[in-house]
Amino acid sequence: MKPSLFAHPFASYCQKVLIALYENDTPFIYRRLGPEDPSAMRELEEHWPLKKFPVLLDNGRVLLESSVIIEYLLIRHPGPVRLIPADPEAALDVRVMDRFFDNYIMTPMQRIVADFIRPKGDRDPLGVKEARFILDSAYGWLDGVMKKRLWAGGAEFSMADCSAAASLFYSDWVHEIAEKFGNVRAYRRRLLQRPSVARTIDEARPYRKLFPPGAPDRD
Repeated sequence: MKPSLFAHPFASYCQKVLIALYENDTPFIYRRLGPEDPSAMRELEEHWPLKKFPVLLDNGRVLLESSVIIEYLLIRHPGPVRLIPADPEAALDVRVMDRFFDNYIMTPMQRIVADFIRPKGDRDPLGVKEARFILDSAYGWLDGVMKKRLWAGGAEFSMADCSAAASLFYSDWVHEIAEKFGNVRAYRRRLLQRPSVARTIDEARPYRKLFPPGAPDRD
């Protein structure tokens, strides 16, 4: 039986899992959260009352959190692209980079986006300033790393790149990657050209009007 993924095409952490699924052409049932599938959110809440997504349902098992879902897919639904290396030390490098993108790119990016949703009187300019500082610092560190790497974990596309694609795609929209970080800009371009990433971005295209700061006319 195919696993079911409860997700929204425009949500960054959902995109991270979708990229992993598309990399290996993994068969799955796509439970799109929205008007296309009105019962999806009700069913999601039955399995996960916090209603955070993505959530993977497979043979009665409920999997939460994007990195855990990708690791589970490697175990139960493996494909030709091994998104976490078999070598333990190489796997650690991938997991470190995965956490880097989630914590130091995705999180401050979402902090900036969330501020646009708040009423003007409740905005947090200091928090946004701090988030932008974190992004610049993260871009700088990543620029040095990517000077010697094709992909985030090394020579092969991995779970870290699934995370990078979703986080850098949106972070560059809210806090553009400066020209001085040329290695990061080049890496982002490589990610967007990856078929699994391009497919995920294309599927999310109809929802760009939902982006609170306003989506730029690019990518």
